[in-house]
Amino acid sequence: MALFGRKQNSVLPGFGLSLGLTLFYLTVIVALPLLAMILKTASLGFADFWAIVTSERALATYRITLSTAALATVFNGLFGLLLAWVLTRYDFPGKRLMDAAVDLPFALPTAIAGLALVTIFAKNGWFGQYLEPLGIQVAYAPLGISIAMAFTSIPFVIRTVQPVLEDMTGDYEEAARSLGARPWQIFIHVIWPTIFPAFLAGVSLSFARSLGEFGSIVFISGNLPFETEVTSLLVFIRLDEYDYPAAAALAFVMLVAAFFMLFVTNLIQARRLRYAER
Repeated sequence: MALFGRKQNSVLPGFGLSLGLTLFYLTVIVALPLLAMILKTASLGFADFWAIVTSERALATYRITLSTAALATVFNGLFGLLLAWVLTRYDFPGKRLMDAAVDLPFALPTAIAGLALVTIFAKNGWFGQYLEPLGIQVAYAPLGISIAMAFTSIPFVIRTVQPVLEDMTGDYEEAARSLGARPWQIFIHVIWPTIFPAFLAGVSLSFARSLGEFGSIVFISGNLPFETEVTSLLVFIRLDEYDYPAAAALAFVMLVAAFFMLFVTNLIQARRLRYAER
C-alpha cells in the first residue's frame, strides 16, 4: 500500500539517511585511521621510508610473515573446505556443537588462544612432549606461528564456503551421476566451479587476516629477531619505542600487501563471473 503516494520498498531508512550513516561509519572507523597512518608515513620522506621498510630486520619479518601466512592459508583452504563439506553434507551427533565451535576463534581473545597453543605445544605440553623427541619443534618456531595464524583465520574459509554448499541443489550432481560421472569428476566439473568464488574469497580473507595477526603469535613465536619475529610484532616494538613514523611505514607496507592481494582476488572472481555468464 502506498504511503503519501510513494511505495515503501524497504523497512530500512530512506536512501539518503542509509547512505549518510554508511559513509559516516566508513569515514570514522576505516578512512580516518588509514589516512592518519598514511600522513604519518608521508612525514618521513621517501629516503627515510625506504630505509625503514628495506632494513635487514624488516625484510626478515616480511619473509617470516609471508611464509607462515602462506602455510596457514594452504592448511585452512584444505581443512576448511573439508569441514564445510562435512557440516553441510552429513548429519551426525554433535554437529551443532562443531558448527558453533567454528566461530570460537572469532570470539576468543587472540592472547588467550596464544596461551592455549603454548600450553599444548611447549616442550612439556600435551602434544609438545611427544613432538620434541621426534625433532618437531612447534613452540618458538615458524611452525607454531603458522598454527596460530591458522587457528585465528580458518573460520573465514568455512563461513564463506558453507552457505554456497548449503544453497546448491542436487540436480546437477544427479544429472552428472546418471551420465556415468564418478564422484571425483562430479566434484571437479560440477561442485568446484560453483564454490570456487566463495572459496577464493575465504582463502584471501584468511591470508589477509594471517598477515596482521599479533596476539596469538606473541606467545608461541618466541619473538626472536630474524627467526620468529613477524611484521606486526616489529610494528608494536616501534610503537613501544615511540617511533611512530617507523611503525606507520611498516604498517603501510602490510596494508599495501593485503590490499593488493584482495584486489587480485576480486579481479579473478570478476573474470570467472564474466566467463560463467557467457
